[in-house]
Formats: sequence, structure tokens, C-alpha cells
Amino acid sequence: MARVVLYTSAGCHLCDRARAALDELRTEIEFDLEEVDIRGDAELEARYRELLPVVEIDGEPAFSYFVPRQAFRRKLAAQSRSERQRP
Repeated sequence: MARVVLYTSAGCHLCDRARAALDELRTEIEFDLEEVDIRGDAELEARYRELLPVVEIDGEPAFSYFVPRQAFRRKLAAQSRSERQRP
């Protein structure tokens, strides 16, 4: 199962929209979702502050600012195919 991480921060309206999109997508596609608030973590602040929200799929950056639903579905489908092809 794919592991999706959503990097957020309080007061980020785009983060709220990304979370809502991911919640909606979880009703049709199975994936693990972890939300990480970057506040207080200097490394995460430096890496993601100007890009929030950031979505990673299985450790790979996938989206910043918005979560396009169709593109998300395609990325998860591609990830699923590559998982099945591994020996």
C-alpha cells in the first residue's frame, strides 16, 4: 500500500484544501496518509516552508501547493504497477 505524507503548517489554507482532497481520494483509493506539521522543525521549515503543502508518495515528492485528483490517481496507479512488477 502506498504511503502518502502531507507536509503542512497551521493557518495554511492551501494545506486545508490539500487535506480535503486527500481525504476525498481515500474514499476511493486505499493508501496510508500521514500528516506532518513542519512548525518547530528547522530542517522541515527550511525545506518546505515556501512550497506548502507538499505531498510525497512513498518518499518521493509528488505535489506542491495543490493536489490534482487525476494526477494523484495516476501516480498511485503507476506506483502500484511498479510494486507488482518487483520480484
